[in-house]
Amino acid sequence: MHSLINILELILTCIVEISTIILELFGVGILVFTAVKCFYYWLKHDSRIRLELAQGIALSLEFKMGSEVLRTVIVREWGELGVLGVIILLRSILTFLIHWEIKHEEKALALDKNDDV
Repeated sequence: MHSLINILELILTCIVEISTIILELFGVGILVFTAVKCFYYWLKHDSRIRLELAQGIALSLEFKMGSEVLRTVIVREWGELGVLGVIILLRSILTFLIHWEIKHEEKALALDKNDDV
């Protein structure tokens, strides 16, 4: 019975580690794609650059935060859990601030659009 539990624990650890890497990869991919797209907008002097960049960063952070939450499943020590908790807290604060920036940027773009009409 003890060996079955060890095997199941090993399987769970492998699944969580692979899923964590995939989520981290998605976050990095989204961030790189957004950066390239926003560089193109910058070259075109497009006014949507700040909004697009903020939305891409927010989505990327959410994927990375998801990977950190998933990583808490396999944590074995309190110190490790504390570090993960701080990382999640910091990423949550960053996400909140970016969403706040997105709202203000959307309002500014709407005002600019109304001024043009």
